[in-house]
Amino acid sequence: MNWSFEHDMVVRRFGSGPELVWIHGLGEQSASFDAIAAQLPGFTHVLPDLPGYGRSPWPASLPAGDSLVYAAERLASWLGDRAPILAGHSLGGVLAQYVAERIAVAGVIDIDGNLTRGDCTFSARAIEYTPADFTARGFDVLRDEVYKSGIANPALRGYYAAMRAASPLVFHRHATDLVAVSTTETLVGRLAGLRAPVLFIAGVPGGICERSRSLLTKHAVRWIGIDDAGHWPFIDQPDAFAGAVKQFTASLPAS
Repeated sequence: MNWSFEHDMVVRRFGSGPELVWIHGLGEQSASFDAIAAQLPGFTHVLPDLPGYGRSPWPASLPAGDSLVYAAERLASWLGDRAPILAGHSLGGVLAQYVAERIAVAGVIDIDGNLTRGDCTFSARAIEYTPADFTARGFDVLRDEVYKSGIANPALRGYYAAMRAASPLVFHRHATDLVAVSTTETLVGRLAGLRAPVLFIAGVPGGICERSRSLLTKHAVRWIGIDDAGHWPFIDQPDAFAGAVKQFTASLPAS
């Protein structure tokens, strides 16, 4: 495992082959992908912790405007002309889509990324608070809820650990902008319009909502449901998830 610090992010790399860049979700960290990446040989796995999450520094502030656009533009600048495969989970699925709208990528694997307002769970809870209240107490309340739910849910146990390292400021800003764009219900059409090949992987029944699944079908986005899975299908059903990724990546044109 190689470690580096790039564009205000701690980035880890292992393996060899085409680059597969994993973009984690709201409040998460790249370590959530470690186990599933190990099941996918033949790639150089690139695992950044976004600024404000995991091992990366917390920014003192975020610029005005849409924080998701800002994050995507920074990721696009970091990736340059490398044209990797992007695999983004939840918020990371939205960021992968935004990046693929800006630069060439070999493919996009959107893992239960937000598509409509019904997909906003933790983000919707966060925006019940003002930024100041969320920093002062709301984040503690939310983490406490995740801790209790994680007693019987391995994915939430890992999420709680990741939330302990996350910046409340970044979490709230990202949550605010994520709910706003999800509410427009424009993300599915934009996903369908990407130039890169796309695979959407949904946890069923506990991942994206039924409305979002119907819109994927309506817009003819290639998608697969992983049964008996929730919002983290790569944790809940790793073998089925890895099989879907292998099939998709094998179908991509050789670079």
